Amino acid sequence: QVQLVESGGGSVQAGGSLRLSCGVFGYTYGYIYYMAWFRQAPGKEREGVAAIRTVGGTTYYADSVKGRFTISQDNAKGTLYLQMNSLKPEDTAMYYCAADPSGRTWYSPNDYNFWGQGTQVTVSS
Repeated sequence: QVQLVESGGGSVQAGGSLRLSCGVFGYTYGYIYYMAWFRQAPGKEREGVAAIRTVGGTTYYADSVKGRFTISQDNAKGTLYLQMNSLKPEDTAMYYCAADPSGRTWYSPNDYNFWGQGTQVTVSS
């Protein structure tokens, strides 16, 4: 049984920082093609924020977060991270960790098989 467990969400003021973590359990981390962070704000569709190839470490970012967010991983620990700096109120959303074993697109939630329960990020102005 694959489990993705997120932590690290919270409430911050605009300009602040948060670091999200996601542990992968029940699946060999290196067998996953993409690990990614998605987010979903109330009334909006789920969108890809950032992704990383577990082998090689190539990273991908949504334009809205480039230069502010950094995705990284610790393959030995089977853990994914998202460092979020210069946070804006529009970054407020539920953030989800996701795993795609097969390597289709990095940005489409439909291509991801496994999901965490989500962690809330709230940024106040």
